[in-house]
Amino acid sequence: MSTTNRTVSELRGLPMHAIFDEIPYRILENAKCAIAQANMHAIFLDPGNEHWGNVSVLNAAQAGELVMKAAIAKVHPLLIFQNVFDLDDANSEDLDIERIIQRAKTHDFHNLPKVMWAVLKERLPDPNSFTEMRKIRNAVQHFYHPGGFENFGVAARRLSLNFLYNNVDPLLKKHFGLSAIEFHEDHSEGYFYIVEALLKREIRFSIPDDFDLSRESIEDAISNASEEYRLWVDHAILSELF
Repeated sequence: MSTTNRTVSELRGLPMHAIFDEIPYRILENAKCAIAQANMHAIFLDPGNEHWGNVSVLNAAQAGELVMKAAIAKVHPLLIFQNVFDLDDANSEDLDIERIIQRAKTHDFHNLPKVMWAVLKERLPDPNSFTEMRKIRNAVQHFYHPGGFENFGVAARRLSLNFLYNNVDPLLKKHFGLSAIEFHEDHSEGYFYIVEALLKREIRFSIPDDFDLSRESIEDAISNASEEYRLWVDHAILSELF
């Protein structure tokens, strides 16, 4: 069995509270939802939905927070909590989800890369976009967007996708064997529109094992791309598929 799918207790080889095996995957399910919303709001744009660009910042930041926590929790769920001692209950032999919800406080978003390094000996692939995301998330959350209402979230969309695919996607692939393009809210199109949008923006991304997009579609999407990006597509996608 790969470490991607093994439970916490199996990895540690020690007796644990039953809820510990569920925590990483409960967090991961929420992360999938946040990624789907980030993809939708950062890439799709229709009249009347101009605010989606700004909303994508909140979605992408939440996705990053949850994927980091899920990866840390796979090592041990208690490592995501600031206040482990508050979880103790002298009247109970087991720790349950209700007590965790009532008592637990997880690490703040800005501290998660430090926790991840301490636990996993792993740094974020793109720390600069994380720093930018922290700043703009606060601005968007409280003041819509620092560029003003006429901005329509163009800068926000760009930052959301950079953060999502430079940081969240690599972590998701490494620790859970999943790709961010798999999660979206346009079920009629699948991930095809997302992939084409990423290719046209020259954003690198991981691909699932069942990736299915024609060579013609890929080559058309990168027709105006830089030589460096075209070389990456050829190595990372085309040479693997065709």
